[in-house]
Amino acid sequence: MALTRLYTDTVVARIKSDPKFARALYAEAVSAILEGETAEGLSMLRDLVHAQITFKELARQTGLGEKTLHRMLNRKGNPTARHLGMIVRSIAEDLRVKPRVKVVVA
Repeated sequence: MALTRLYTDTVVARIKSDPKFARALYAEAVSAILEGETAEGLSMLRDLVHAQITFKELARQTGLGEKTLHRMLNRKGNPTARHLGMIVRSIAEDLRVKPRVKVVVA
């Protein structure tokens, strides 16, 4: 029988070992949310929190409860825009990135 690892464990390990990958995943998560792929974006943010900040630290930084954060970043989560902004900002600070918005006219 082949040895396998869970997908989440693999992603979390990669985030911890590769800062460039973590920043790219953050950008992809924000893009997914902005494009309406909320479940995928929240899932990516959750992986980043697991690997980088921890829910305990994110709760301290945002002033939100750990359980509340777990529910918000669930694939079926429904965070308010204000709370999502707080979460995204905290993750960005932890990754040492400064998000920029670029508007492209379609």
